[in-house]
Amino acid sequence: MGYINVPFRNSVYSAVLSAVMEDKMVSIDNVSFTYGRGECDNGLKEIGLEIKKGETVLICGESGCGKTTLIRLINGLIPHYYEGKLSGGVLLKGKQIHKLPIYETAKYVGSVFQNPRSQFFNVDSTSELAFGAENRGLEYNEIEKRVIQTAEMFKMEELLDRSLFQLSGGEKQKIACASVSVCEPDIMVLDEPSSNLDITATEELKKMIGIWKAQGKTIIISEHRLYYLKDLIDKVVYMQEGEVSKTFSGDEFRDLSVSAMQSMGLRPLELEDVVKSKMISLPTGGAELKLVDFEYSHKKGGRDALKFSDELVLPKGNSIVIIGHNGAGKSTFATCLCGLIKKFKGVVKDDKVLKNKERLSKFYMVMQDVNHQLFAESVLEEVLLSMDKPDNKTAEEILSSLDLLEFKELHPMSLSGGQKQRVAIASALASGREYIILDEPTSGLDMKHMKEVAQNIRSLINTGKTVFIITHDIELIIECGTRVVHLEKGEVRDSYVLDQKGIKKVWKFFQDSREDNVY
Repeated sequence: MGYINVPFRNSVYSAVLSAVMEDKMVSIDNVSFTYGRGECDNGLKEIGLEIKKGETVLICGESGCGKTTLIRLINGLIPHYYEGKLSGGVLLKGKQIHKLPIYETAKYVGSVFQNPRSQFFNVDSTSELAFGAENRGLEYNEIEKRVIQTAEMFKMEELLDRSLFQLSGGEKQKIACASVSVCEPDIMVLDEPSSNLDITATEELKKMIGIWKAQGKTIIISEHRLYYLKDLIDKVVYMQEGEVSKTFSGDEFRDLSVSAMQSMGLRPLELEDVVKSKMISLPTGGAELKLVDFEYSHKKGGRDALKFSDELVLPKGNSIVIIGHNGAGKSTFATCLCGLIKKFKGVVKDDKVLKNKERLSKFYMVMQDVNHQLFAESVLEEVLLSMDKPDNKTAEEILSSLDLLEFKELHPMSLSGGQKQRVAIASALASGREYIILDEPTSGLDMKHMKEVAQNIRSLINTGKTVFIITHDIELIIECGTRVVHLEKGEVRDSYVLDQKGIKKVWKFFQDSREDNVY
């Protein structure tokens, strides 16, 4: 009669336990977290979650539900950077993450953020790709080999040795992803990575994630835009108010109906469902805004960032959508239009020619990165600051319409990204300016809050305001656009009314962008 002695049993147990832990890349056991520095981001409440090796996991839910906090927990920013009260256990490849120094966590987890500029440390692309590997003390030859192999793998050799300041948003995000890949971590976490990307750059992002998936990486993505991830996800974690409300397999999630997605506050998995939405009635008649001889170059003697060959005539009292690929000149157009760039050549006329100073008083612009234009000590003060005659009642009504009233006493910089975006839009609504320019106003917004922004835009044009919307968000375009201006390479490619025919043209632009050979 044989037997297994205790040391052997222990070794077998250890081997089995090791194999189980190896399969579980991330294990979160009854974790709760509350921020300790007045942050408004939802904390976490009794989170239990296991993520296996090689899984691609989508974390979704309405703005402020705790998605970003969960990402920060996995990549070690909590508790090493974001302080607060943490309870429960978080294991990363079997190791307690809160006991690991953040440089050690970075060996296992690579992070890609919503704004790639926030993670750059260099001024040129090749140095940025090499930076992480250099920090890990790898040999020069190994670093050089990894940089070249990564560039070849992502078919981005033409982006090497480029100034980061001269890259488009999509190219910057590509560099951010590649710089993480060079370090070869087992886990990739991405927080709203498509927020500022056009549809072509989003398709490139999808291909990069697909490459990681084929390599067997564990991928964790917090996102509001879902359509580009539809074929990649293995598991979906749906969050509400800091809790995991539901989990789905990839197939279960793909089988959800449009109405079920809407009831959860989620954007659709199929862009085709968007174009079936009901279109608003189009404004008729009214005065016109004329843009003549627009011309601007960032450098003397350089390529024109803007050059309008013909006069562009636009109806006032409309929501005018500016579309085009990254680098088409959309943001440059906006800054020239509202008078922020003094040296551009061009004429803006409504009932008279509007000089720069007059445009500054007539136009209000919400920037793509709203962190540059939030100044006050509270959300309410931020909105009052934009009013010629401060009116608390009106300001609170605007905040209520954007689901922000409960945050009125909080500092704007303590809010989540989507909430900050809505505060900046609230300030624009309160300004009373005749022309409002919104640069990517739904960046980081869920379905519910995107629709609230669209409703506010419709209210503005109903009062005779003219709203310019620079966006890659086809859902927002269908919800509230009335006219489209298509820019490419600084020139007006097309201009048309967003009637049924116009919707087909917008849809064709988006479809063509997705089908381009982006690599």
